Amino acid sequence: MKCDVDWSVYVITDRRVVGGRDLLTAVRAAIQGGATVVQLRDKGATTRELLELGRALHQLTQAAGIPLIVNDRVDVALALDAEGVHVGDDDMPPALARALIGPQRLLGVSADSVAVARQAEQAGADYLGVGDVFGTTTKPDAGTPIGLEGLAAIARSVRIPVVGIGGVTLDNAAAVIQAGAAGVAVISAVLGAPDPAVAARTLRSRVRQALVEPSAKNLDEIQEERSP
Repeated sequence: MKCDVDWSVYVITDRRVVGGRDLLTAVRAAIQGGATVVQLRDKGATTRELLELGRALHQLTQAAGIPLIVNDRVDVALALDAEGVHVGDDDMPPALARALIGPQRLLGVSADSVAVARQAEQAGADYLGVGDVFGTTTKPDAGTPIGLEGLAAIARSVRIPVVGIGGVTLDNAAAVIQAGAAGVAVISAVLGAPDPAVAARTLRSRVRQALVEPSAKNLDEIQEERSP
């Protein structure tokens, strides 16, 4: 699976955005709608809770033939035999994470600058989570958004896929792809939608359309298209 991952619709779990609904039900619907990657992220959960949720999520992702990525917790990823792990600025160094998970599992690294992106690639990252592209409400400690220009600069600087994250919606996802991303990472746009399956299906359609469109556009043209 490592060589042929479809990064187009990368869904990240967050119990807070599903309201009173069951998280697993929402994720199942998102997968049915076309989610291509699922990341288990719950900073407030205990190890036991993460393992319990992770096992249930892995059953869903394995049945769909898509990867489960575990945020931060290499130990949980290994215990679940998940397909990969994602580390951020305050998590384990990428090189150490790679050494622990081995060469076969996926390693994702958060990047908000060209320097960080290049270092992550050299450390063995398979993909980058780049952002925040836009402002986001699901990550209170998020810094200043890097914008489409920042995303484009990072995408040009590395050879591995980049996934745009942070404030991505159904309306701006295509612009993220046009700026050089291989996919978009979302939380609220899918899991917080009234119908996650419909939201995921719509997002996948828009992302895939943007992926096959000519990529010669410059950022001025992209920004002009997004302007009212």
